[in-house]
Amino acid sequence: MGNIQQLKALAKINLGLDVLGRRENGYHDVRMVMQTIYLYDNITIQRTETPGITLESNLYFLPNDEGNIAYKAAKMLMDEFEIRDGVHITLDKHIPVAAGLAGGSSNAAAVLVGMNRMFSLGLSEMDLMERGVKLGADVPYCIMRGTVLAEGIGEELTRLSPLPKCYILIAKPGISVSTRTVYEKLDALTITDHPDIDGLITGLENQDLRAVASSMGNVLEQVTVDAYPVIDRIKNVMKEQGALNAMMSGSGPTVFGIFEDRQTAKKAQRKIKELQIAKQVYLANVHNTKRR
Repeated sequence: MGNIQQLKALAKINLGLDVLGRRENGYHDVRMVMQTIYLYDNITIQRTETPGITLESNLYFLPNDEGNIAYKAAKMLMDEFEIRDGVHITLDKHIPVAAGLAGGSSNAAAVLVGMNRMFSLGLSEMDLMERGVKLGADVPYCIMRGTVLAEGIGEELTRLSPLPKCYILIAKPGISVSTRTVYEKLDALTITDHPDIDGLITGLENQDLRAVASSMGNVLEQVTVDAYPVIDRIKNVMKEQGALNAMMSGSGPTVFGIFEDRQTAKKAQRKIKELQIAKQVYLANVHNTKRR
């Protein structure tokens, strides 16, 4: 069983994000290609004799109760399996918050995986994913990881050919964006420019990085870029500095660029820091292994 679990909660980017419509319950039907990258939060789960859940993080502004999705994930399994012992969860966060990188969802996924191991609950990956979707649409994907097509509200997942080796530059401007607000504004627009998700999938099948990059697109940029022109500025700088393509991830405001070689990516990273157009700038590798 083990009295301590240490896990890496990985960030995700959307190589493609299309919204097909809105359901009556307010959820949106999406078609997205997701990719995990090697930028991560460290999650530690410790078993305690005192019942209940305690949670701490290195970010003072994050809730440490049911307002935190990682806490909710632990509570879900403790309630279902009537776990008598308690847990202390530590979130050492490096993934930018409210950034379109699924940091919270990834934390919840890591807690589900860690609790399953710690208490020998015997849940399969699919079992965990079925529980995860109740916490948030991105949680099942964060359990699965890799290169994946997400459909429905994001819970219908199909594994795709892996993204060929490349370097991902992540730049988050000093603003936070509400996913809900972005989707609400999108509902008021007529979407005319849909990303080429099929082209993306074909590019992955052919292991053609340039084809993947040229097919990238995110329908939510139509909303967020209007409100925050700095997103466009970062995209343009990345492309000028040699990115095969650059795009906003999720509902933003984080921008990522895909680079064929590390040197070019490092040069672009220096340029963005020099221009001071992003608050957090990271260079990350693609993550495609199943190992946790």
